[in-house]
Amino acid sequence: MRLYDAPLLSLLSTAAASTLHRPVAPSHSHAPARLWATHYNGNVYSLSLSGSELAITDTQKTCGNMPSWLTFDAESKTLYCSDEDGTTDPSTHGSLSAYAVSHDGKLKQVAKTETVGGGVYSAIFEAGAGDKYLAIAHYEGAAVSTYRLPLTNNATSKQAFHFKLTHQGATPQQDTPHPHSIFLDPTGSFLVSPDLGADLLRIYSIDPSSGTLHTCPSVNVTFGSGPRHGVFWTDGTSNSSTSAGPGSTTHQRQVAAVGETQLYIVNEIGGTLMVFDVSYARDGCLDLSVRQTVVPYGKHNATMPKGATPAEIRLLGEQVYVSVRSDGGFAGNDSVVTLDRAPSDGTVSVRGRSPALGKVPRTMAVNRAGDLVAIGNQASATVAIVRRNRETGDLGGEDCGSAGRRAWEGGFC
Repeated sequence: MRLYDAPLLSLLSTAAASTLHRPVAPSHSHAPARLWATHYNGNVYSLSLSGSELAITDTQKTCGNMPSWLTFDAESKTLYCSDEDGTTDPSTHGSLSAYAVSHDGKLKQVAKTETVGGGVYSAIFEAGAGDKYLAIAHYEGAAVSTYRLPLTNNATSKQAFHFKLTHQGATPQQDTPHPHSIFLDPTGSFLVSPDLGADLLRIYSIDPSSGTLHTCPSVNVTFGSGPRHGVFWTDGTSNSSTSAGPGSTTHQRQVAAVGETQLYIVNEIGGTLMVFDVSYARDGCLDLSVRQTVVPYGKHNATMPKGATPAEIRLLGEQVYVSVRSDGGFAGNDSVVTLDRAPSDGTVSVRGRSPALGKVPRTMAVNRAGDLVAIGNQASATVAIVRRNRETGDLGGEDCGSAGRRAWEGGFC
């Protein structure tokens, strides 16, 4: 499915969808699946999957000049959209918009407010008696901010943390702090924000009664790495391995440590994936120690292709998925790399690559059933959906495209 006129930036899925190149078997559910996508042309798209047909059902010119990250609150059926416009210049700004989602997936704006510029990622967190807040990472704004939910028109931020570099970065891209994402730990008690410009993982503890963020010591990553996105794994919050995804509010807050916990971070500039062991310190913060650094691309000490960068990361079961932008690994299309997580120590190894079915795969979303993955390809302005084998974790399969297995490595399709 192609979105015209400008690059696709962000994608969020709440249910299943279909493969782009060949239809999947019709779903047994009569209710269509819903997805939403943003676009640098200023549009927000509602998409629907019915049977094997993926279609745009609504297009709105909304969410500012540069619609960016989408976070969905399933409980209130509210979609939040960050506008990436604006920089650290106080005369510029971005915006945050809230939309009520109807039964057919269409959006109705219910609130909008100005924010610090450059909002590129957001996450919902809770405090008190079910009070909700939204944390936003501002890439060009060099900041992290929070808002109380539900959003109201012209609301002011609850908090805003503004950053400056303490030393010169390794590359021109690290000219200023660039928080690139923000997400919850498995207990719902901490937020982590990878800062690509400062080579830091910024950590905040959440006051359980007021929702106020308190700054914890940041964690340094290797100079010039440029941390971008991340995901937690833990064995302590459910009977099966899971990860805290964007906007997740389902994890039970706990004071004590939650069992074995690890953090997986992709570094855009360094082209690596880092695995951290996580412990819950007595001082009320997180302690992180590096267990592994690996290139998430090929096998046997492979290097990232020139000009290629890891972008998004997702974890499901014992598989880690990393999208790689601009590697051109499949007839000009880019790649999604599957890595296997070792249950014994949490380290990862590359299993193989599969096609992103587009160029510059910036975002990925997995459906509830875990058998389909939606990929937002920025440069080709497409939404592609591929199969995921729930038993093996492989992406693709015999029905995923007409080019055939011989074009792709590792038995992936």
